[in-house]
Amino acid sequence: MRTQKIGFVSTRFAGTDGVSLESAKWAEIFESQGHECYWYSGRSDRPSEISHCVPEAHFEHPENTWLSERLWGQRRRDPLVSERIQEMAKYLKLTLYRFVERYGIDVLVPQNALTIPMQLPLGIAITEFLAETEMPAIAHHHDFFWERTRFSINCIGDYLDMAFPPSLPNIQHAVINQRAQSRLAFRKGVGSLLVPNVFEFEKQAPGIDDYSHDFRKEIGLEDSDILVLQPTRIVPRKGIEHAIKLIALLKDSRYKLVISHDSGDEGHDYQSRLEEMAKDDGVDLRIISDRVGEERAIDHQGRKIYTLWDIYPHADLVTFPSTYEGFGNALLEALYFRKPVVINRYTVYVEDIEPKGFRLIAMDGFVSQETADDVQALMADKDAQQQAADHNYAIASRYYGYTGLRTSLTTLLQGATGVLPDKPTTPESR
Repeated sequence: MRTQKIGFVSTRFAGTDGVSLESAKWAEIFESQGHECYWYSGRSDRPSEISHCVPEAHFEHPENTWLSERLWGQRRRDPLVSERIQEMAKYLKLTLYRFVERYGIDVLVPQNALTIPMQLPLGIAITEFLAETEMPAIAHHHDFFWERTRFSINCIGDYLDMAFPPSLPNIQHAVINQRAQSRLAFRKGVGSLLVPNVFEFEKQAPGIDDYSHDFRKEIGLEDSDILVLQPTRIVPRKGIEHAIKLIALLKDSRYKLVISHDSGDEGHDYQSRLEEMAKDDGVDLRIISDRVGEERAIDHQGRKIYTLWDIYPHADLVTFPSTYEGFGNALLEALYFRKPVVINRYTVYVEDIEPKGFRLIAMDGFVSQETADDVQALMADKDAQQQAADHNYAIASRYYGYTGLRTSLTTLLQGATGVLPDKPTTPESR
């Protein structure tokens, strides 16, 4: 297969959200195969020379915020809303043409932009662009709108049917779990390739170094303390109340629950409830989001900022009690760092991950005394921890490493580029 110029498209390629992280992994594989990757988004932390940043494409752009307030939770759509959706989609489509012309793109890779309508006009723009140009495309779907309650009542069923995702012959579809694959086929009559999230298990995990060695001391932990890491944002679907309940049942003051991130843009009510719950249950809860960043740095108080990779090696136990996940990147991270894991058996875990044979401490929707006893037994047995860590690492490497992703992306790219069309031109140059 000849070298392709691949254009990734989404509302955002910045930070540590799942879409940004997985997109970077796809790009790494593509580039290792000799292809060139470029980025179109509303916000980007990719190098400027390969990025086409269009602020209006971001889901927090004021125009999109105005639209979103009038799309969800109601059945009737005002004619002005329709007009502004179409105007914004028309503008964004023009910017896609410019992106493709600027870098000579051969294949478009929409990343969740045709999946969840956080930025409705962008999804419409991508769909129309692909229909007009017949450009080969690989649509990577992370979480569909029908999987989220907040999108269930709306006044844009026509647009959702059209573009989330579209059914076009030039699009190859990739999903991250079996349920998404079956629901996509049922709802849209569209086939897809299952491409789970992955981690580079082929590379040795980083350990504690001169910069990160003092992390535990910096957040006020003693050497004898047991660091229980909850490596997620504080949002309700993460089920963090189960982690608090677990530590309460352990009845051991050495266990400290450390949460790496705050609630972000989803409000602080849940965080407040967790803090009250921890206080009532006598659980030492530490939210350290002000000490965690995407890069190592020094803050305005002269304190070190650590990355999540700095923190994992210090963890004694990782909790992942989510009630819902599209896949579960934090689980792969914990297995990569060979840490014991307590996990809630959310649907995707039960259907896709559990059958692989991992050795984890599992709970089924609630924390029991048996769960706490299992944790105590494992934490007291270093040999058992090591055996489980090695076993889990081997399985994760087999099913969720880069080798499998490389095979999947080769298949998708070959399927997408069976016949390459001529490069599209902008509407103005026709």
